[in-house]
Amino acid sequence: MSLVELIAQADERGLAASGLACLDRCVPLLGGDDETLRPVWASLGDGAGAAEWGERLEQVRGKLDAAAGDEATALAHRMLQAAPAERSAARLRVWADACSVASLQIHRLLDTAADEASSVDSRREGRTDGMSPLVAAELRRQITVLEVLAGHGPAGLRRALEVSVEGRRVLRAVVSRRSRQQG
Repeated sequence: MSLVELIAQADERGLAASGLACLDRCVPLLGGDDETLRPVWASLGDGAGAAEWGERLEQVRGKLDAAAGDEATALAHRMLQAAPAERSAARLRVWADACSVASLQIHRLLDTAADEASSVDSRREGRTDGMSPLVAAELRRQITVLEVLAGHGPAGLRRALEVSVEGRRVLRAVVSRRSRQQG
């Protein structure tokens, strides 16, 4: 099943986790650490209501660097700013879809290998020939998060977070290497 189809079929928790996971993997671009989004993740698993989700998002927005940066940083910042304070399936679906595109585009921008596709949309629809390694790994992570949550419900949140942490470490290494090469 393609990523587009998985997002279309996901429930509210799956959509929230999908968007949050994309943002979490890109948080190094915003100056965040491994704990930055932990309270928002916790709101998905501890039975916190939608109001707490919104409050925790606002706290995170206040902590992360809003400084101007390159295109990848701007995309990550837009993901954070677009996160809906209201945790409804309709709003989360739009956000999760936008986060999926933005995160794949960020990985495409940061990958030193060329991606043969003209846009990330074809990747999300399942056409993966000639995909660059960093984009391929991000696509797999996005699919895994949605599949785990669809198959295991709330119990899948731990695995979704593990997938996100792995991706965040990879992106942090890419950003660090890029910074050393440019600096």
